[in-house]
Amino acid sequence: MSGSQGHPTPILTLPNGAKDPLSIRAKALVFADPRSRQLLEYLQRVGPSEAPVLINGETGTGKELVARYIHAASGRSGAFVAVNCGAISENLAESEFFGHEAGSFSGATGRRVGWFEEADGGTLFLDEIGDLPLPLQVKLLRVLQEQEVVRVGSRKPVKIDIRLVTATNVNLEQAVEAGNFRLDLFYRINVAQVAVLPLRERPLDILPLVEHFRALYSARLKIAEPMVSESAAQALLDYPWPGNIRELENVVHLALLVAGDKPIRPEHLKFSAGLSALSAGASSVVKLPQEVIREQLLRLFDTPGDSLLDDIEDLLVREAFAHCGFNQLRTAELLGITRNAMRTLLVNHGMLKGRV
Repeated sequence: MSGSQGHPTPILTLPNGAKDPLSIRAKALVFADPRSRQLLEYLQRVGPSEAPVLINGETGTGKELVARYIHAASGRSGAFVAVNCGAISENLAESEFFGHEAGSFSGATGRRVGWFEEADGGTLFLDEIGDLPLPLQVKLLRVLQEQEVVRVGSRKPVKIDIRLVTATNVNLEQAVEAGNFRLDLFYRINVAQVAVLPLRERPLDILPLVEHFRALYSARLKIAEPMVSESAAQALLDYPWPGNIRELENVVHLALLVAGDKPIRPEHLKFSAGLSALSAGASSVVKLPQEVIREQLLRLFDTPGDSLLDDIEDLLVREAFAHCGFNQLRTAELLGITRNAMRTLLVNHGMLKGRV
């Protein structure tokens, strides 16, 4: 079968009147899965604002694509400048960020504009911001507070107007607790937070992405687009995608090279089975309990039943009461409510006899 039959069509939506600033790969930003549609609605609300945005997500989930979408939605006329903080040379970092004057250090033969000035009027995207060394975090915080930069070798500040978007695949709150990330900088960048789910948690995006990359690489290889067999489509859906969209792109590309213009079958799909378990283990380590609860709530929202709020409240009260050894006072303190309110909950949920 063609991978498109019976499956949702990928959706790439930009704000009205906005030009598509995205590269070819950015067209892999699809919103076919209900959870992706929720993300799209959130981006449409956040994008036009000036608020700094922190994007959380595993490697390969499309964080830069989301950042580019936010830039397009912002309506800002300046450039979108993307910087990988993990690839910055610490010795040259200040010059790269803030620019330098001619002769300010050995090898500085001319004036150079830094990334902040380059993004003036536009969006500066700092990917893997958790990798920034602490001394540079201090200087970055000052620039964000003052909205001006001072080039290396100069004393004259230069005013800037940027929209800051950052991204990370680590838990910055844990990094703050470990002393690797400044708390004040975390508060500065974490105004609007965007969570990009891994591909395994938005499965209805998988086959639309396959369709996109199938068409893209068929054109590049100058072959007729091969069909995707039912068994191959099922294999693609069953695989957990530890490398997310980036891995899926590579799998589809290789499958086309191997299958040519013949139907794509499971034997044409090269999965990294050994990485799947590692990925699952790694992702569970960095997630906060609130993140795990949010994911499970989204699953419940798909099949809420007739008394979702009551069911969730019942679960919370029962588990908290058991955790505290069935002590009302300790349970009330744990949940941050009064003892009378605790007693009311226990009576309402049949865990305590008596009248409210």
